[in-house]
Amino acid sequence: DPRGSGLRQADVIIEAIFENTEAKQNLYRGIEPIIKPNAILATNTSSIPLDELSTCLQRPERLIGLHFFNPVPMMQLVEIVTAENTDQSIADDGAAFIRQIDRLPLPVRSTPGFLVNRILMPYLIEAVILESEGVPAILIDEAAVEFGMPMGPIELADTVGLDICLSVAQNLSQTLDITVPEPLRAMVDAGTLGKKTGSGFYQYKKGKAQKPRAGSSPVDKDSITQRLILRLLNESIACLREGVVTSEDLLDAGIIFGTGFAPFRGGPMHYIHQAGVEEVSQSLKSMKNRYGERFEADSGWVELPRTG
Repeated sequence: DPRGSGLRQADVIIEAIFENTEAKQNLYRGIEPIIKPNAILATNTSSIPLDELSTCLQRPERLIGLHFFNPVPMMQLVEIVTAENTDQSIADDGAAFIRQIDRLPLPVRSTPGFLVNRILMPYLIEAVILESEGVPAILIDEAAVEFGMPMGPIELADTVGLDICLSVAQNLSQTLDITVPEPLRAMVDAGTLGKKTGSGFYQYKKGKAQKPRAGSSPVDKDSITQRLILRLLNESIACLREGVVTSEDLLDAGIIFGTGFAPFRGGPMHYIHQAGVEEVSQSLKSMKNRYGERFEADSGWVELPRTG
C-alpha cells in the first residue's frame, strides 16, 4: 500500500522504507494522526534502535520492530523488537500476527543491530579484512561452508548488497566497538555493490557468481575459519550479557534461523559449550595477541560455566 490508502482501516502497519531515521520519523508523523488508536505500528528497520525512531511519536510506546530477513519468502524468522517503554500488549499482538502468517517470532531487545545483524556483522567484517589481506574470496567462502554455513560470508555480503552491509556496519560502529573496513567503503563509493550491480567481491553473470580458482593464500583455511567464527561467537556472548535475548536457547534459535549458522552444531552457544568455554576463550586470547583488540574477549565469557 505505497499510497497509504488503507491506513485508516489497518490493524497492522509495517514501515519498510530505506534506513534513514529522519525519513522514517517524517513518515510516522504523517500517519500517526490517522491510524487506529490500537493499530500495531511497526518498523522493519534492520539496525536503528526504537528509542531513536519513536521520539517523534505522540505515543512512542506503540512502536515495535517487526524485522523480516531477506529473502523474505524463504526466511521464517522475524525479530519482534521492543524498547524499555514499549507497550508489551502491542508486542504480544505483533508476535501473534507473525505466528498468524506462519513465521517464527523472536523477541529481542532494541539495541543496535538487534540480535541477528549484530552477531553477523563482525563475522562479515572479518571476511572483508581477510580478503583485504590477500586471502582469495573463494577460500574464505569455502572455509565457512565447510564449517557448515549455507553460504560463505563474501558471497553473502555480495548477495545482501555491499551498500546495505556498509549502512549496517556504520550504524553499529556508532555505539559498538566495530570498525568499518575501508575496502568496503571504497567499493560502495565506486558503485560496486555486489550481485545487484553485477560486480562486487565476485563478478556475476545471469545472477550467478563467477568464482575463479583460488590462488595462494597468506592464511591457511583453519585460521580463516577460526577468525570468522570467533568474531561471531564473541558477539554472541556480548548479546547474551546485554540481555538482547533472554536465553541461550533463543540466541541459538535466532542465529540458526536468521543466518543459517551450521544447524548440526546447535547454534553459537551450544557450539561454545561443546568446544569448551575455556578453550574458546584461550583461542580469542591468542587471536588478540596476533591480530589486535577486535578479538578482545567480551566480559560475558567469565560468567559462563567452565565445562567441556
